[in-house]
Amino acid sequence: MKNSIGTSITLTLAGESHGPELCVVLDGLAPGLKVDEASIAGRLASRRPQGPTDTARREKDEFRIVSGVFEGRTTGAPLTILIPNADVRSADYERFKGIARPSHADYTAHVKYAGFEDYRGGGHFSGRVTAGIVAAGAILLDALASRGILIGTHILSCAGVADRPFAAEPEKDILSLLDAEFPVLGDCAGAMCEAVAAARADGDSVGGIVQTAISGLPAGVGEPWFGSLEGQIANAVFSIGGVKGVEFGAGFALAGMRGSEANDPFRINGGRIVTGGNRNGGINGGISNGMPVVFNTAVKPTPTISRPQLTVDMLKGTECEFAFAGRHDPAIVRRICIVLTGITALVTADLLALRYGTDWLAEIK
Repeated sequence: MKNSIGTSITLTLAGESHGPELCVVLDGLAPGLKVDEASIAGRLASRRPQGPTDTARREKDEFRIVSGVFEGRTTGAPLTILIPNADVRSADYERFKGIARPSHADYTAHVKYAGFEDYRGGGHFSGRVTAGIVAAGAILLDALASRGILIGTHILSCAGVADRPFAAEPEKDILSLLDAEFPVLGDCAGAMCEAVAAARADGDSVGGIVQTAISGLPAGVGEPWFGSLEGQIANAVFSIGGVKGVEFGAGFALAGMRGSEANDPFRINGGRIVTGGNRNGGINGGISNGMPVVFNTAVKPTPTISRPQLTVDMLKGTECEFAFAGRHDPAIVRRICIVLTGITALVTADLLALRYGTDWLAEIK
């Protein structure tokens, strides 16, 4: 398994959905970074199920930092966070042992790991494991914010209901999401929740598109070709279960434009080089150009639904019909927002450390 990401600052995940606890390790952090446990708890709360649009599984996420922090600051050693799993119902999965849930990783994991994988709740492939990304991301988000770099994610559309996109200068929008129970910018939360509830009532699920913005990132971050800023972000974002597409700036819509419309003209504003428009999403040649980095992520409908579906019993080698009766999310777009914000913080911090040195985040001169 490949469970680590990053070059200068690395993140490693361990744990399973129904195992005793999850583990995340951040290595390569500068010494002296402030670690605010209230901030970690707050961002974990943003990921936690909250109501009828989410799974009935309720985890308190009472995390423990067991290394790498002393007196509220990073030591420079690997920082390890453990998050217990308490609200597990493994019996829900014992009844379906060997059944390949459609569009889940059950079949591919069974083939790759020769039947030794932990199948309960999706095991290591479960969205539950993303709690580690959120906890680690909270530390990096605070460090980035101290240097004027803000990252936020909102639901751009879900089940046919649309939110407005980030403003051209997204700082205020990003800050408004910090205290939002439902991560949208406009007055559409109620309609989205109703659409998700309707899908759940039908025994079905829905997906959506979420939008992420990075504000304050200086020009010059990223590498050409195989270390491009888009490539590094996309690699990290596609590691999150349920993600099926990523586009930067105007994305696929650029293919239908002429160059005169698609180009972002350069200008001088207050002695600073900026662009008029941001259809390229703040990136040119794989490198940040100083404008906000903006990208959209397509999230598929939750594959676990209670409607009968055709599948196979991998142990018996027979076809069968399957309808899941356990706990699941009818949509993951709300909960995935803070996960994408966290993994984007990791990529951003890693690339900044590669360009300016690890100590840059801690403002060590």
